[in-house]
Amino acid sequence: MQLAIPYGAYWTTPFAKWRGSFSHLHSLRFVAHAARDFLTRRNIDVNVIDFGVLGYTVPQAGAFYGLPWTMGMLGAVNVAGPTISQACSTGVACVAAAAAEIECKRARVALVLTADRVSNGPQIYYPNPPGEGKTEDWVQNNFACDPLSEGSMLDTAERVAAQWHIETAEQNEVTLRRYEQYSDATANDSAFLRRFMTLPFAVPNEEYSGTRATLSGDEGIYPTTRETLAPLVPVIAGGTVTRGGQTHPADGNAGMVVCRAELASEFARDSTIRVDIVGFATARERMGFMPAAPVPATRRVLETLGLKMTDISAIKSHNPFIVNDIVFARELKTDISKMNNFGCSLVWGHPQGPTALRCLIELIEELAQKGGGYGLFQGCAAGDTAMATVVKVH
Repeated sequence: MQLAIPYGAYWTTPFAKWRGSFSHLHSLRFVAHAARDFLTRRNIDVNVIDFGVLGYTVPQAGAFYGLPWTMGMLGAVNVAGPTISQACSTGVACVAAAAAEIECKRARVALVLTADRVSNGPQIYYPNPPGEGKTEDWVQNNFACDPLSEGSMLDTAERVAAQWHIETAEQNEVTLRRYEQYSDATANDSAFLRRFMTLPFAVPNEEYSGTRATLSGDEGIYPTTRETLAPLVPVIAGGTVTRGGQTHPADGNAGMVVCRAELASEFARDSTIRVDIVGFATARERMGFMPAAPVPATRRVLETLGLKMTDISAIKSHNPFIVNDIVFARELKTDISKMNNFGCSLVWGHPQGPTALRCLIELIEELAQKGGGYGLFQGCAAGDTAMATVVKVH
């Protein structure tokens, strides 16, 4: 069965900086609010949805009820489905789950919802009746330590930089290119972003009874030039990765309709553009080498589909560290300057749950502007894993 993403049947909110304009919003209530607005604007009847997938990585109060609660807030009280947490791959893992359900003929139209509020993450206490319990800062502790390797995510970037001999100067040059590409997305009054993002964006208050603020675009992006990068020193003494060469935590959400191909025109913004889901792959790198994991994931999906890198018209990556892109370009022998047109998570931030989904949405829009072709998304995730996805736009 052919699977489709109806062209334009997706959205993202702007991504807002850590403890910024979205830090007061419960992430699941917020994604339900955004989804309801999207469905209303697109005149999509919630009753046509017969499957849902929710992705998040940072728990919120009541999140135990996951997808059923979130769909219920949309009025889809009869829709069931899984709640998925797969670190930075969550967004694409949710699309894969929706596609699998449809391919198995258990559903016709699925709604994928992804959300996270990394700001103000929960503080969890784990009781231990025989002795003293343990506490965990859900966000900060997990950023700082993989319980298997006992290293931080930054440690994985430095380990990869050392093996591939990637110095700070090279990282800075590619970082500058990524900010230059994002400036193309904000050109002409953010014309590219407006293809999938409502701007200006009205930030609701906590009760969703009014507007607390208005965003003109992503929040927390700092002017980045050769002069601002040059003085930055590596975060780890003796290392290579500076604060300029890594992403920043953020808040936000994104969503997407996935359906049988023959139904796509009913939901598409432009029915003359077709978006096919072609394939998915996962992979796991050596322990402690997370930024290199997209390389085997990409090789696996291309081999499965019988494609080569020369068949790919556009590449989008989740690049929490710029070393991700450098290793990928070297190993797959592709032009690093042409990856991540219009932006990437290095620049606009990383709310985790919706990050990969926004990458996929931007990839589709880039391909539509190019007139079609195969597009590749690839991105690493905690635990030295990665997912790769191929779509085709006609």
